[in-house]
Amino acid sequence: MAARQMKLGLFFEPSGRHIAAWRHPEAHPAAGVSVENLVAIAKQAEAALFDFVFIADNNAVWEDIAYFQRIERSAVLDPMIILPILAMATRHIGLIATVSTTYTQPYLLARAFASLDQVSRGRAGWNLVTSMFEGEAKNFSHGAHPQHADRYARAQEYADVVLGLWESFDTDAFVRDKASGVYVDPTKIRTLGHKGQHFSVQGPLNVPRSPQLRPIVVQAGSSDAGQELASRTADVVFAAQQTLAESQEFYACLKARLPRHGRTPDSLVVLPGMSPVIGESEAHAQEKYEQLQELIQPEVGISLLSTLIGGFDLSAYPPDGPLPELPATSGGRGRQQVLTDMARRENLTIRQLYKRAIGSRGHWQPIGTPKRIADMMEERFLAGGADGFNVMPPSPPDLAEFAHLVVPELQRRGLFRRAYEGATLRDNLGLDTPVPATRSPAGADA
Repeated sequence: MAARQMKLGLFFEPSGRHIAAWRHPEAHPAAGVSVENLVAIAKQAEAALFDFVFIADNNAVWEDIAYFQRIERSAVLDPMIILPILAMATRHIGLIATVSTTYTQPYLLARAFASLDQVSRGRAGWNLVTSMFEGEAKNFSHGAHPQHADRYARAQEYADVVLGLWESFDTDAFVRDKASGVYVDPTKIRTLGHKGQHFSVQGPLNVPRSPQLRPIVVQAGSSDAGQELASRTADVVFAAQQTLAESQEFYACLKARLPRHGRTPDSLVVLPGMSPVIGESEAHAQEKYEQLQELIQPEVGISLLSTLIGGFDLSAYPPDGPLPELPATSGGRGRQQVLTDMARRENLTIRQLYKRAIGSRGHWQPIGTPKRIADMMEERFLAGGADGFNVMPPSPPDLAEFAHLVVPELQRRGLFRRAYEGATLRDNLGLDTPVPATRSPAGADA
């Protein structure tokens, strides 16, 4: 049996993960809206044999103008427009985008990702989110963002509908027989006939079966509801734990949920986010980190930290005082817990917390030489804390440094591939083949 190897995704942020990376001297002045720049990043990741590129998204801008005017994410293109362009420019790398279950309809989403999977020949993935920003509600005719439990109840049903629609056709349903005049075999079409609390969707989908049987489903919730949703539906889970012990606990808890849904541990890949700062020496890496930190503006630090801890406004609290006790949020509960734990564990002030957290936005940030970075990745991988990593290069030069310095070190250790294993994203992630659900044939009673 071949040795287990890491999976690597690229968190696709055109200037880098660090919140002030757009101010870096080497940052492209319009990194997020330059198609040429976006294609170049995807090609660079594919040359380094990354499993996928992942584009985060939301449907609102920050209402805090002091923050909004100082961040690159005030201008973000729709990932469902960008990914087909990247599909045409690449051959192997997976293409994952975020779309919310709270502010979209499942039929349209299922159709969009099924179409992307056809265009990319089996490389599409959907990052399932329930949205965490209040501003999104105001753009979709809602007075307020739904409560956490309500969002996840809707998401569970939404995912069931999407997965069912992706099974509308058998793989050999489209016979396209010119002689007989039969284009599709009606006995190999399945209706969905879903009638639930949130959705009524008849089906079938009007896109053929995915080249990888169904697009990959990604989920990032760390709360109990998020983990339960992931254990039922996800192929890949993004995580945000800071320490090895926290990573091991999350990994074990999530994998332990799988058997009760009829799934094996190999059916789900856990990829913690990491934002590595790489230097020729430890001192050089630390210097690079401090240079990025100096680019953070206080208005950005306070505003983003307020958002990340669940929408609790910290502007009235002294920045050099402790983080106050926080009420439970209806936003991202997992992220709130990670940041609160960090502040309490390390006795950080609000200013220290935002400087620690917002550069990588709450994700693990190893700092050191390529060998040291590889050592830390190997430790978490072998100690049951990860199946690989969602790499978040902090600034524009960092992707090239990771690709040219860290990836070869991982390959020398036998921890990362030297060539893509298969034709689809599912193949390269090494995931079990999904078991189709039983659906009624088209025309039959649902």
